[in-house]
Parts: sequence; structure tokens; C-alpha cells
Amino acid sequence: MVRKRQMEDVARLLPTIRHLTERQYQLFFLFHTTIARFKPEGFARLVDDDVAEAAAAMAATLETSARGVIYEHSPSGLPAQTLAAELRHMLDAIRAEGAKVHDHEVLVVLRAIEAGARPTPGSATDPAATTAYLDLLNRLLEATGQAARPAPQGSTGSGLIVP
Repeated sequence: MVRKRQMEDVARLLPTIRHLTERQYQLFFLFHTTIARFKPEGFARLVDDDVAEAAAAMAATLETSARGVIYEHSPSGLPAQTLAAELRHMLDAIRAEGAKVHDHEVLVVLRAIEAGARPTPGSATDPAATTAYLDLLNRLLEATGQAARPAPQGSTGSGLIVP
């Protein structure tokens, strides 16, 4: 059963990340560590659509900026808005530490996250599908030893990217 789950995880994740470079993989895991640690306020819970919306909005903002227009796209749901703000904060923090992270690299990673978090065909009617991507990421982070544990005080968790 564990082997079957691992095969399903690989089949879902691999198409969205196979084109990433090493630095983009690092960004991918850094974003996902932030997503795994994120807890929405109140009684809201984070679902895959929130992750996809947050990633899509951030990517759209970067695409718009690349065209010379300053406009911040915003997700429609409150958990997605808060998650997008948290991801922007994490990105700003690693840049403030001196890491050179180009917008194009971030854009590619965000689009990969968005694609992975979107429901697969036929899963829209499955209630467990609302968190299938988040569940996959939690299993992946546990396997790599980066499980969703609180960040040390004063740390942004950015040790993955070296300037």
C-alpha cells in the first residue's frame, strides 16, 4: 500500500516539476516548506485551491511586472490571500539576506506549484481531493526531513538558497 501511494505521488508531482533546474527545485521546496507551515486564521483551513490561487496570483504579478506594469494580482479567497502574502514575505526575506533569486526562476516555480495544486481530471467529485496536493507535500517533506515544524525564532528557513 505504501509503494502504491509513492507511485501515485510520483505520477502526480513529476509532470509539474520535471523541467525545473536545481535552483528552481530549491525554491520549490522552500515555498513548500512555507506552505506546510502556514496555518490560516480562525476556522479556515487551507485547501489545494488556495495554494493554486496564491501561486497563480504571485505568478501573474511577476508576469505583469516583467511587462513594465506595476500591479499586484490578488487571490479571491482569504486563506489564499494570506498564503500569498506569506510566500511574498518569505521571498523578500531570502532576498534581504543576499540571495540572488531572479523573478523568472520564481515564476517558473510558482506555475509548477499552481499546476500541481490544481485538481486532476475526475478528482473534482472526490472530497479527499480538496487536500490531495497538500497531503502529498506533507508526505514529501516528511520523507526529506523538512516536515512542517515551526521555524526557529528569527529564522526565515532560507538555508536552501545560496547567493
